[in-house]
Amino acid sequence: MHRQEIGLPHFLIRMTESELRTVLTDRFAAVEQRIAAACARAGRDRAGVTLVAATKTVSPQVAAVALELGARDLGESRPQELWKKADAIPAARWHLIGHLQRNKIDRTAPLAALIHSVDSVRLLDALDAFGRARKLPVPVLLEVNCSREPAKGGFAPADIPPLGEKLAALTGVTVGGFMTMAAYHDDPSLCRPTFAELRTLRDSLRVATGLALPHLSMGMSNDFEVAIEEGATLVRIGTTLFEGLGDEAA
Repeated sequence: MHRQEIGLPHFLIRMTESELRTVLTDRFAAVEQRIAAACARAGRDRAGVTLVAATKTVSPQVAAVALELGARDLGESRPQELWKKADAIPAARWHLIGHLQRNKIDRTAPLAALIHSVDSVRLLDALDAFGRARKLPVPVLLEVNCSREPAKGGFAPADIPPLGEKLAALTGVTVGGFMTMAAYHDDPSLCRPTFAELRTLRDSLRVATGLALPHLSMGMSNDFEVAIEEGATLVRIGTTLFEGLGDEAA
């Protein structure tokens, strides 16, 4: 069988595409089982949770195999990587899950099915102006720092309720909900209060504004099952799917 280099580290450099497909097939199946089980525990419909496969540490070739195996929603943390991979894999539904600088809006927004990481009023206003100029609203989520870690960006939870009237009046963006990242814990159950707070914040703003706010983007490889139990509609999973298949740890 023909072997090729597909952006893998030295110990996997001789993996064939067939072998890569086998590895990814097994990993996606295992993650699917865990998502379905978490939905069952929470009494939720499995169709209500979207897996966003975070491809930030793997090559476009590996990301393309993930798409071929059924992973339609792919996520990138850096706009430049999203540009590159969206050009190589236009059939994917691309999500920006990392920080967006305002000077990268023009190139990024048209490629992203959803921007998860709107972390300031300045960025929100810039995206709104871009969407109004295009006459096509930009789908976004607001990033909220519910873990209150100083190193993480995003709105403080207390900043969200006063924004309700503004969010309801925006025409250049469609605010679909919120995103958060929990602090890492060896015991994922310790992440539960972070996710529950985001859900409560969303539910309160729904009542106050009448906005639908259908999405909660929360949960990563270490804690996505707890996030689903607390209402996540989008889970961003990298390490569990792609560990060892790129040059860095996801």
